[in-house]
Amino acid sequence: MAAILAAAGLSSGAATAQSAAGHPSSIKERPIGAWHMVSIHEPEPDGNGVHHTDRQGMLVFASDGHTSVQVMYPASEAASFVSTAYAERGYEATYGTYVVDEQTHTVTSHVQGALVRTLIGKDLPRLVLFSADGRLAVRSVHQDEHWTVTWEHD
Repeated sequence: MAAILAAAGLSSGAATAQSAAGHPSSIKERPIGAWHMVSIHEPEPDGNGVHHTDRQGMLVFASDGHTSVQVMYPASEAASFVSTAYAERGYEATYGTYVVDEQTHTVTSHVQGALVRTLIGKDLPRLVLFSADGRLAVRSVHQDEHWTVTWEHD
């Protein structure tokens, strides 16, 4: 699922252009701050999707290009949780740096540390989309990963 991360090359306190909604117009500036998880949408083999709102998570983008993400699955799932590429025992955590590609609307996380140690040293590219209400939707750019995580700014 997660490890959604954004931009080195962020300005450090410089004024930025604002969109009509009051958000910075650059995707390099918009993610900065702390975000809490709203939902995760995961497709099912039958083509339908499962929309989870019972997970908790926090995503942080610092203006100096550092990021971290943590996701906690419900206790009811943790006991029987099967480890994934991103999570173990119902918990997911990574930290590192990030870069933003304005042209492709992608954020690539450079993982420096993770609960799942096979992620360390990997780059995790993610498509980032902002809704009119300021929510952040993050999806993997990998063809075999079809999840979408929605975050709301704290």
